[in-house]
Amino acid sequence: MNTAHRSRRLAATALVTALAGTGLTVAAAPAAHAAASDVVAKLPISSFSALAVDNVHQRVFVADRNVGYYLNSGTIAVYDFDGERLTTITTNQQHVSGLAVSADGGKLWVGLRERVETYDTVTYQRTSAAVASSDNCGREVAESGGQLYMTAPQAQYSSDCPTATTHLDGIVDGLYTRTGWNDSGQLLLEAGAGDRMLMGQPLNAKASNPFVTVFDTRDGSLVRNAARRFADSDGKGALNLKDMALSADGGKVALADASAGTRLLNTGDLSDADTAYRPLPAGATASAVAFSGDGTYIARGAAASGATPDLLVQPADPADATTPLEFVFEGSLDGDRVVPRGMEWSADGSRLFTVTTNASGNQFWLHVIQPPAVQYDVRFTGDLAHSPAQAVAGEPLAVRGRLEYDGPAPAQPLKVTATRTDANGTHELGTFTVREDGTFTVLDEPDLVGDAVYTVSYLGDLTHRPATDLTRTVSVGKAPSSLTLTAPAEATLDGGIEITGTFTAQGKALPERAVLKVERTDRLGTGTLTPVTVAADGTFTINDIPRTRREVTYTVTWPGDTLHTGSTASATVFVRR
Repeated sequence: MNTAHRSRRLAATALVTALAGTGLTVAAAPAAHAAASDVVAKLPISSFSALAVDNVHQRVFVADRNVGYYLNSGTIAVYDFDGERLTTITTNQQHVSGLAVSADGGKLWVGLRERVETYDTVTYQRTSAAVASSDNCGREVAESGGQLYMTAPQAQYSSDCPTATTHLDGIVDGLYTRTGWNDSGQLLLEAGAGDRMLMGQPLNAKASNPFVTVFDTRDGSLVRNAARRFADSDGKGALNLKDMALSADGGKVALADASAGTRLLNTGDLSDADTAYRPLPAGATASAVAFSGDGTYIARGAAASGATPDLLVQPADPADATTPLEFVFEGSLDGDRVVPRGMEWSADGSRLFTVTTNASGNQFWLHVIQPPAVQYDVRFTGDLAHSPAQAVAGEPLAVRGRLEYDGPAPAQPLKVTATRTDANGTHELGTFTVREDGTFTVLDEPDLVGDAVYTVSYLGDLTHRPATDLTRTVSVGKAPSSLTLTAPAEATLDGGIEITGTFTAQGKALPERAVLKVERTDRLGTGTLTPVTVAADGTFTINDIPRTRREVTYTVTWPGDTLHTGSTASATVFVRR
């Protein structure tokens, strides 16, 4: 049965192409070989327990845990790498939980209620079964160091599962064994490079400060290496573990922490890595994490609503600022969020397999995502320019440039980001669209006099490589101010003089009303009158009784401030008796 179809929503900084006749959209480059694609299959399951990938035969296995009743039969849906369902394996009165594929791709290990079975990955026939400790909660299964390990929660009722004592067991050299490691809660297992295996503890009522630890599984042994708990002395910062992954080289551990987002640790001692991943989008709660087998990408799954991304695919190196490819899952064609432990990569990094669920958690979808296989170069051409030629504090400034890119023309414009660095530090100016002719305009309003360095960046995405930054230094001056006076041509000693005026200051608004200095000059000399405060509308009035006949000159001055130049104006009145 072919249940594959294109995703309804895939939001990305890459490219968006309408799917003819369907009303669906997918973020993609016009050239198929460079595009990110998302094929979606509706899964024939009502609950989810595990996802495993056979890279040798290109098979994907998705398990339905179905633990509501102890005699429930479980199912394993089998797909190829293109999202076509090949078959469904049904377990007889045994709910199915953990899955693992052997290193050679020949065996599928299946964790059941009372045993662990082995299936041939080509014929899908059961080849062996090993008795295991009875499990009513669902067990994890992982192959590491050539041996099989599994968890065995001990709970009579499903309501006891979150706090059940869980043992770490194994089939070592063909014999079922209890390793002696155990703790409360449904412990998680994850195998990785270098014969390492992670064990993590979910947050539960009996574990307020859960752990994550690394085991060395070489030579059939199980040696615990680094371990870490995360709460501080006040009990804050505890791990709320949903998923974990080892990097392709085994040197890093990534945790999907529903409280803290994506944690990146050094495998050797589980200390925080020097560079962390940027936070997930606001409103997204971490649910899953997976490194691609070729070491290129990390996928970070989340639970989010509305237009907030549920999945980010980005370079595995946290120092690489390439813009992630973002997926929004929403509705009956996609699911609404990525399920915990619901992501696996193909070994070559060409496909990401992601399981999503709806808000109720009773329907599931398999997404087969192919990140772009090709990246194109992008570059800035020429220098940045700005206008007006003389920038002033508090007034709009436009910085212009041009961006060129190789490869097909994008269906959605590229975007650049910009910063301004001045004496007060570096300021993010936002994102600006590149027009069809490659030009862009960065709009700003500098608020400090002096040199301002504008830096324009194109961070790239999974289709386009980042461009080398372009900078321009702009000298920002003070904004001008002006004074105008209206005075009578003649006046009398007895009638007095009234002069009106207007004060204006361009740029940033003054923090307080301007206070003007007023001087009077006549044949007896120069003297200072009472200062005048400008009204809210910029007007002011000067009233004076002259002290002598003939010409009297009134000079009004504003000294300026840190952002505005000063200004002055004069008016002369002839005074009669």
